[in-house]
Amino acid sequence: MQKIINSWFPNVVVNWSGDNGFVGAIYQTLYMTFVSALFAGILGLILGIILVVIADDGILPHPRFYYCLDKIVNLVRSIPFVILLAVIGPFTKLIVGQTIGPTGALVPLIVGTAPFFARQVQLALLEVDPGVLEAAQAMGMTSWQIIYHVYLKEGLPELVRSGTLTLISLIGLTAMAGAVGGGGLGNMAIAVGYQRFQNDVTFVAMILILVLVFIVQGLGDWLIRRLKH
Repeated sequence: MQKIINSWFPNVVVNWSGDNGFVGAIYQTLYMTFVSALFAGILGLILGIILVVIADDGILPHPRFYYCLDKIVNLVRSIPFVILLAVIGPFTKLIVGQTIGPTGALVPLIVGTAPFFARQVQLALLEVDPGVLEAAQAMGMTSWQIIYHVYLKEGLPELVRSGTLTLISLIGLTAMAGAVGGGGLGNMAIAVGYQRFQNDVTFVAMILILVLVFIVQGLGDWLIRRLKH
């Protein structure tokens, strides 16, 4: 087996260990994915809830605020991620002190992912049965109680589904960030594999990214089934 690996993937073996190898790239990808997912998830959840409750048919309607926030979310969500990396470079340097490397990729990853997740949260919460919402209002629940007991609890399976989709999208964005200096498996695939004509490195980097996606999708599907039961 070792001979086959050395024969078919010689450059992978050479570039496997160390901070600049696959081991370090896997760590960097996981670091970028889950740190940015934490902050983008919190920000996106808050924005999504606000979009739902201040809509015209929400529990706290505020048409002007909704119009402005909705357009901001659409605007940021529409910016291609590669361009976003360059546009907010000065802001990224102000926040984390650098614009390259895994830490330098965190700010654009958060800014690029939060609006996407906010829209997913909004769609998920709109799936909550209106009858349950009306019953909660008839019982005299406060706005905070409705948000927690109705929107979040009733919409939890759809929120998990949205979170799974967002996390998978985020893994793809980390690969894109790596291709322009962010590190991780994307950097291994492009800077080492593609630019140095080491096709085995590119192939293995792709496989590792796919494995991460399958793990996230599998865990998300399992959790959704548990919540629906």
